[in-house]
Order: sequence, then C-alpha cells, then structure tokens
Amino acid sequence: MKKLMLGFALLSASCATQPTAQTETAGWERQAQNITIIRDNWGIAHVYGKTDADAVFGVMYAQADDDFNRVETSYLNAMGRLAEAEGEAEVYRDLRMKIFIDPADMKAKYESSPAWLKTLMNAYADGLNYYLAKHPQVKPRVIKRFEPWMALTFSEGSIGGDIEASTSRSSRRSTEADPRSRGRRRCSSPCRRTWSPLDRTALRSRRRTRPVAIHCC
Repeated sequence: MKKLMLGFALLSASCATQPTAQTETAGWERQAQNITIIRDNWGIAHVYGKTDADAVFGVMYAQADDDFNRVETSYLNAMGRLAEAEGEAEVYRDLRMKIFIDPADMKAKYESSPAWLKTLMNAYADGLNYYLAKHPQVKPRVIKRFEPWMALTFSEGSIGGDIEASTSRSSRRSTEADPRSRGRRRCSSPCRRTWSPLDRTALRSRRRTRPVAIHCC
C-alpha cells in the first residue's frame, strides 16, 4: 500500500510539473515573436525588440547561440562554481569569487529590486532558458536552469570576463601593434541575414562570442 501511494504521489507531481513547464515555454514563445535578430557580415548580432526586456531576451539568446559553453562558464566563474565543471584545480578561484559574490545576497538584492529591473533580469534568464528549450542537444555542464538573480553576479559587467585572462591579454597587447588597423574591409550591404529566435532554418552556428547591438522599437 505504501509503494502504491508513493507511486501515485510521484505521478501527481510529474503531472503538476508538466503543465507549468509547458506554460513557461509558451510564454517564451510569445516573447520571441517580438524579437528580430539580424547578423551583419561580421557576425555581429543586431537585436530588435519592442521593449527593453525583449532586447535583453534576444541578446542572451544570441550570445548562447554563439557559444553557450562560454556563457555558462562565465556564470560558473562569476558564482564561484567553476570547480563543479572543471575540477579541483579551480577551487581556489571559486573561493576568491565567493569572497565578494554571495548567492544569498544576490537573491535578496533581486527580491528588493524595483519592478522594471526585475523584468530585465527575468528576461536575462528567460533568453538563456529558451535557448536551451529550443536546443535539447546542448547539454549544460552544471547549470540546467538559469535564474534571474544570477545576472547580478557579473559585477565586472561582461560575459567572458576573467581577471587572469584579461591581465594576460593586456600584457600581450602592450607589446604588439594595434590590431584594429589590420583586416579592415568595407561592405555596402552590412546586414546579410535576418531571423527571429523561432526561425531555426536561418540560425547558423558561430563558435565565438561577438559584440551585440541592441535596438528597441
């Protein structure tokens, strides 16, 4: 009898969760209809949305499409959870991050944020979760679901930010010629491809994180 009751409870929980997930996905689908992403000849994503939240949603979707692994790794580094993916060698990096990034504090700050900021943080997470929902073949190493408060962990303000790597790159650049003067070219038609997040036939895999231009209509 106990086994029967436990089985019924598990079945009930599964049935309760499924409509919620379907409703959530339907909401992402509706928001995606408000967004257009244009890639120019350099692969830079120009994101057009009806609201600021639409633009944020589209930006995160575009960044995940460029290089989801880099996005997730940046989150792991920002939250002090890199060792969960890359092993014991990253424990001290994680400890350093946790000195000034406390998840409980970030969650509290999210809850106390004004409504307009919460809306943007919700869109930040929704864009990434929608990307994962549309790409089941992409397997996150650690973060299966992104939460709105996680955006607050990027105190240095960028995807791909890394103290050690940034220092190394700066040192290397100081001994090299200005790279901006090389490889420049002009194009009379910069906007080459257009898609919305729902248009799977137009999405092309580009494994680099690129700058993003944001436009609110």
